[in-house]
Amino acid sequence: MLEVTRLEPEDREAWETLFRGYIAFYQRDEKQEMYDRAWREFQADERLHALGAKLDGELVGIVHFLVHASTSSRDVCYLQDLFTAPEARGHGVARALIAAVTDHARERDCDRVYWTTQTNNVAARALNDQVAEDRGFMVYRIPL
Repeated sequence: MLEVTRLEPEDREAWETLFRGYIAFYQRDEKQEMYDRAWREFQADERLHALGAKLDGELVGIVHFLVHASTSSRDVCYLQDLFTAPEARGHGVARALIAAVTDHARERDCDRVYWTTQTNNVAARALNDQVAEDRGFMVYRIPL
């Protein structure tokens, strides 16, 4: 049985394993302080939010998101990180996490949920094309 819930303190170790998998997928390396800061923010559940997907009681997927103001609409929800454990892929975990974020945003009267995906992430794009609309925007970035 698949269940999506808020992450609880006892989920910390499994969450960090999944988040490290996400960071590694994007070929990044982060210091422990980044994980500690993110966990504190998720537990506070004020600025940054996190949900976990549990399959038969085991945490197998995570999603991180935030709600922010928009200049041209009601608030919007940015789905920042989404990761499913490799062994749980194909069981509807990512779809359930996206739906849970959408529900969160809808309950807060947000105008939309949006996210970015690398163009070469074929698996993610296959799901994204089923559940959302590709508006054709490119992401530009200036590292500071």
